Amino acid sequence: MSSIPVSEQKSGGFMRRARESRSTQRQLSIIIRLIISVFLIIFAVFPIVWVISASFNPIATLANQRLIPENAGWGNYTRLLTSNVFPFWRWFGNSLKISSISTVLSVSITTVAAYAFSRFRFTGRQNLLKLILLIQVFPGLLAIVAIFLMISDVGDVIPFFGLDTHAGLIMVYMGGAMGINIWLMKGFFDTIPRAIDESAMVDGASHWQIFTQLLLPLMRPILVVIGILSFIGTYGDFVLARILLKSTEQYTLMVGLQIFTSGQFAQQWGQFTAGALIGALPIMIIYLALQDQIVGGLTQGAVKG
Repeated sequence: MSSIPVSEQKSGGFMRRARESRSTQRQLSIIIRLIISVFLIIFAVFPIVWVISASFNPIATLANQRLIPENAGWGNYTRLLTSNVFPFWRWFGNSLKISSISTVLSVSITTVAAYAFSRFRFTGRQNLLKLILLIQVFPGLLAIVAIFLMISDVGDVIPFFGLDTHAGLIMVYMGGAMGINIWLMKGFFDTIPRAIDESAMVDGASHWQIFTQLLLPLMRPILVVIGILSFIGTYGDFVLARILLKSTEQYTLMVGLQIFTSGQFAQQWGQFTAGALIGALPIMIIYLALQDQIVGGLTQGAVKG
């Protein structure tokens, strides 16, 4: 009966201990990742749960707030939606109207501008692109005073676009959204082969036909992305809307909800959180419905710039 050499026994024992060590390390790594994941999930979800809890709290304060409030009920929602003092539904409608109109107009103008920068070669093209990028570098807050004075002066000539008008606010939103969107959409246009344009022109198609019938269908992912980002940016804006809108009836939702926490009336944190949750529903629905197209559009548009 042959015996196993001592050297092979030592080698086998070393390999077995190495496998056990690697297995232990993998288990430890999995446990650490699970702990970190749970911590991050709690960190992200806890504020939302806290706001939901506050919206059902009958006490209009966040002091001594509990995760499960006593005497929880729908009182904050009822008072908010049926109030004669705070026109919540008008604010909600104003936000949807302003965001939708500014999104449609900015996407339309941005698409045409990006097509021109991508497909045409004209004098000053590069300088205009650099100027657009340079303007986007400066924070928008630096231009608030200038925007206020400009809208005020425009209102003296054309009241429809003046202060405390939705048209004036939409005009400002359109100008602010075009810079980065033009660059993003131009990058997407550059990924589309020019051979498509050339073959269509050989067949007698005009630039407008090429743009509307060939390129726009290919642009659907980036159009969705830019539309969603523009809508969310204008829907959630507070600063510009607060400065340019003066009357309560003209307020957007973000500006209107600020009344509940400003101290102008008794602070109503319960109604504020209830309104914030209702106001977040359109954005949440958009993200859930179009999340695949958002990711796809951003990644494809980043290929070339």
